[in-house]
Amino acid sequence: MLLAQGLVLHLLGRDWTWSDALKMDGLDTESWTASAARKLVSSLESSFQGLKPPESHAPAPGRAEEASTDLNCVHHRKIVSWFADCPAAQIGVHRLIELGHASGKSAGDWYGPAVVAHILRKAVKEATDPELQGITVYVAQDCTVYSADVIDSLQKPAQGPETETRVDRKAVIILIPVRLGGEKTNPEYFDFVKGILSLEYCIGIIGGKPKQAYYFVGFQDDSLIYMDPHYCQSFVDVSMNGFPLESFHCPSPKKMSFTKLDPSCTIGFYSRSVQDFEKISEEISKVLKPSSKEMYPAFTFVKGHGRDYEQSELTSEGEPRHPQYSSGDFVLL
Repeated sequence: MLLAQGLVLHLLGRDWTWSDALKMDGLDTESWTASAARKLVSSLESSFQGLKPPESHAPAPGRAEEASTDLNCVHHRKIVSWFADCPAAQIGVHRLIELGHASGKSAGDWYGPAVVAHILRKAVKEATDPELQGITVYVAQDCTVYSADVIDSLQKPAQGPETETRVDRKAVIILIPVRLGGEKTNPEYFDFVKGILSLEYCIGIIGGKPKQAYYFVGFQDDSLIYMDPHYCQSFVDVSMNGFPLESFHCPSPKKMSFTKLDPSCTIGFYSRSVQDFEKISEEISKVLKPSSKEMYPAFTFVKGHGRDYEQSELTSEGEPRHPQYSSGDFVLL
């Protein structure tokens, strides 16, 4: 869900919404009603500032506007098809399982937020669809974002066919695995999480209760607003024309107390340009300021490249170093 949101921002813009989204009914008795979902969306639109859509010439009324709508529908279905439940899907569950093998993971194993971040990075990097050549994923190292590495990624020429959504440089989804406490989330981080979710360029947080993975998109008072991606639904063949889209959208956001948040999570940001990244750094620096109790920041921004701070990229046996992951909260079945 986190990666999908980043791709929606990249190809469709923050102002885009699926016209049929609010017509969907809740999935179960615990879900909010469609009416509550509408109220939530209205609340989020007024309190949660989003990204501006990609710059483009204002469409002329009539055919131009209709063509733009049709193009958005094409991109919408293309994004959904990338996550399809089939081996050929660019970043579907079959592909993620395959990439998980490199980290010693098998289908049915628990995948922590840090593991997921690195798998998503590799999945996007190795994707062959031309539309995915204009975006890359950066994963922070040891809770540190190296600014020069992100800027280098943003300045790489975008590849692929000429389209209205393509830009000359690559956009970057920044993923930052963090741990907000020991066995439980430290309450001192609650305001930090609220601050992060309020930032314009944040695309959400993946984490959740122990052994339960959620996608957090906002908050209300002392509760987190989240979506649960684990509701089992019927298989959809995305190769068919006009395949149904309902099962790929969550009509029922839920709430959970901050006290139930698992400390292990990954925070996501979307940056379309170097200018965006500079704004992200500036906004995050305000949220990351240590509290009066001298609490350590959840992560940091450092100038320069990651390689400048590494003593060695090889182990004593001469093998490449691999990230060390703790057992986490995600399972891929």
